[in-house]
Amino acid sequence: MFQVKAYSGNKQEDYQLLLKQLKALLDGETDETALLSNASALLKQFLDEVNWVGFYVWKNEELVLGPFQGLPACTRIAYGKGVCGTAVKERTTQRIADVHQFPGHIACDAASNSEIVVPIFANGDIYGVLDIDSPITDRFDEFDQKYLEEFVTIIEEHLK
Repeated sequence: MFQVKAYSGNKQEDYQLLLKQLKALLDGETDETALLSNASALLKQFLDEVNWVGFYVWKNEELVLGPFQGLPACTRIAYGKGVCGTAVKERTTQRIADVHQFPGHIACDAASNSEIVVPIFANGDIYGVLDIDSPITDRFDEFDQKYLEEFVTIIEEHLK
């Protein structure tokens, strides 16, 4: 079933292994809390130089904190507010090199300096977002974005 990965030192191979591990974790599971919990734990174990990995779920016209790994976080985020709310409003991934330069950034963890947020869709509608913070400025590149979007696509295939 699931194995803890060994890093190969090749970013592409590592991400491809991560995606295989995600598919194994989600195989046959239908509970969305369980899916998102294991996905956040897997990413926290896989990614280096990150301090928060988790999900916000779209409920009643706002993002509500879902399964995550890291310090306590903001519980609710309004549409269009912060990086997460902007990802929902624009329906696109937000890759922010320096969160302190992002207008309206919501600082849940003062140690965060960069962030990537990938919107999640179910049946064409917004479901929520994958949010990852790092204490390193400019931590996430185009390569990370590509594979994290693929990671979310796999999750979307398991949502109702």
